[in-house]
Amino acid sequence: MTQKPPLQVVQPRDLSLLATQSTPAVEANWDAGLLRMEGESYPENTYDVYVSIVAWVDSYLIASNRPLRVELHLDYLNTSSIRAMIDIFDRLQVASDAGRELSVHWLYDSRNPRSAELGEEFKEDYSFMFTIQAAPLAE
Repeated sequence: MTQKPPLQVVQPRDLSLLATQSTPAVEANWDAGLLRMEGESYPENTYDVYVSIVAWVDSYLIASNRPLRVELHLDYLNTSSIRAMIDIFDRLQVASDAGRELSVHWLYDSRNPRSAELGEEFKEDYSFMFTIQAAPLAE
């Protein structure tokens, strides 16, 4: 009988999604321990957009014990995108409760007070480090 080689687990490393009119740009860098999202999020099918982001977060939190920094500059999120972000934040909370070092940095356009309010609403629900600050205005 021929013996099969042992299975190798291949970790997803980096994730890069280009922004569209209705989806944010996403950059996830495994070696840097960084997930960055920027833009607006109101896709027709939120699951299709966020499934790879959630999978990357899950993989990073399971396969790595290094800190994770999440930088979010999201000007608008529809209801289903807010739910997807809650899914991500819930995973971060579980990791934080288990002692994982992580942080969320919410950047908002000072001309868009709703984005700052949304960041505050998220922050109230979680105990991990969550900063909110105005993003520098583009010239």
